[in-house]
Amino acid sequence: MSACAPAVEPLPAPVVTDTIGLKAANELGDIAADYVKLTLALGEKEAGYVDAYYGPPKWAEAAKNDPRDMRELGNAIVDLMLRLDALATSDDPLLEARKRFLSAQLEAALTRHAMMQDEVFPFAKEAKGLFGVTPELRPLAEFDPVLEEIENIVPGEGPLSKRVAAFENDYIIPKDRLKNVFDTAIAECKARTAAYFDLPAGENFKMEFVTGKSWSGYNYYQGNYQSLIQINTDLPIFIGRAVDLGCHEGYPGHHVFNMLLERNLTNGRGWQEFSVYPLYSPQSLIAEGSANYGIELAFSGQERLDYERDVLYPLAGLNPDTAAAYWALQIAKQALSGARMTIAQQYLDGEITRDQAIALNQKYQLVSAERAAQMTDFNEQYRSYVINYGLGMEMVRDWIEAQGDAPVWRWKAMERLLSEPVLPEDLLGELAEE
Repeated sequence: MSACAPAVEPLPAPVVTDTIGLKAANELGDIAADYVKLTLALGEKEAGYVDAYYGPPKWAEAAKNDPRDMRELGNAIVDLMLRLDALATSDDPLLEARKRFLSAQLEAALTRHAMMQDEVFPFAKEAKGLFGVTPELRPLAEFDPVLEEIENIVPGEGPLSKRVAAFENDYIIPKDRLKNVFDTAIAECKARTAAYFDLPAGENFKMEFVTGKSWSGYNYYQGNYQSLIQINTDLPIFIGRAVDLGCHEGYPGHHVFNMLLERNLTNGRGWQEFSVYPLYSPQSLIAEGSANYGIELAFSGQERLDYERDVLYPLAGLNPDTAAAYWALQIAKQALSGARMTIAQQYLDGEITRDQAIALNQKYQLVSAERAAQMTDFNEQYRSYVINYGLGMEMVRDWIEAQGDAPVWRWKAMERLLSEPVLPEDLLGELAEE
């Protein structure tokens, strides 16, 4: 598609003038407030269920001080669904968008509520229930040709995964240089994002290096346009992860996503449902998919190679002359991303053992045994959440790049995605059934 205006226009500003529309808007606001309180109550039953909250403190205090039992919470989810379904259909696209978003979030809450009570779903059904999409899983044998291509990049004797690990050992950021490299990379991610986005005044983040986690990076959004970004140093951090995590956790990733929702929806339109973020919900596919796509939006392939070679390699004390070789390997490995979902499905559905899952992650993700074990730990903790990274990025990329070829239109599409109640099914061009 040539450079032109985005194919999908942003939602208009809310205009509710008729009595019926005003009544529906008020009812929807009441449902939204009850949804937030319900989500906070569920968060008291499962650590990590609420990923972020910056609404009225008294609601969080009530959830903690006046807990509800699981039966009461299950009934509350169904009651909110019925109240939502009972609302009259409106001509206002904003009201309908809110209703669809809340409906999808409640469906996910119902699935997670069952899981909290030890109900186990097959991987694909769990993914659909929580995140709103059914992943298409490819047989691992389909990734064997990719491994054969990488054999040509890293020739030699012994298992390919060990050769790749040995090759990548020359690209580890020394621990005493991590902060400088990450500070520099995140600053560049922010500058490239700020060239297209009007970021909220006073926005900022605090970065910490931590250990003992199953993930490599995490953004804890604090509200008021502030984030805590944690980087896990359990395993060596390669030079390419600085830009990856800087964009994914920061700009234009999770930090920006949460800020725009807070500014445009919670504060700008008074939509309290966006003051809380339940991790196991369709919102996460949008969050992870946009955060991963944001890396290539901010840094095209050659631009990234040039930046890392000329700026980050010297800061890390690495040889810039070898940057192209490392980059070529990382590009080749991207074609293996789908294997991660297949391995997770096989393990979580009981088709393979933990040891087999680790071995398959090592083979098809071309990582060390230690990193393969960490990836398996992640699957055990977060289960089908893994679909949000690769599949989410593909869906976001396809949707954004359909809006236009020029960077300005892709950034505009990205801003809309991060600022409105978009669901995974919207990225596929589907509408929820009434």
